[in-house]
Amino acid sequence: MKIKVDYPNAEEELEILRRVRSVESAEKAITQPVCSTDNILLLRKQALSLYMAESVEQYIVQLIMSTRHSEHYLHSTKQNEHLNLIEFGASPRGTLALDRCARAHALLHGKDYVTPDDVKAVAHSVLRHRVLPSFEAEAQGLTTDDILNQLLDRVPVI
Repeated sequence: MKIKVDYPNAEEELEILRRVRSVESAEKAITQPVCSTDNILLLRKQALSLYMAESVEQYIVQLIMSTRHSEHYLHSTKQNEHLNLIEFGASPRGTLALDRCARAHALLHGKDYVTPDDVKAVAHSVLRHRVLPSFEAEAQGLTTDDILNQLLDRVPVI
């Protein structure tokens, strides 16, 4: 995943400063694990066991395919002109990552099934570094996120 993290604002920066100072000045910083390896493995197993309808699986595959054949989904600003705005699309590993991350998203939101909204929620983070915009896209000032937004708007949920 490639998650965008902006710089902290002034209030957050001050909190970082104070927290680091307090940890460094403490005689003994006692750290307790938030969860064990067993907890993580159990959560992974739970995420993989969530129900996913075939229509959601098809949606994931169609999103990935749209990154490989973007000319079928993306249009130029000119009337019905199709452009290939993606030089390289997502590989099968992107499909697997989108599946697992959508499952994890659903689990973290207390659901026992995966929806297209779970897929959409993680799509940018999962695909942002797997899709390379073409020269035409860059010439139009389009970022990978812009292209992914268009694909998410145009790939139908089956």
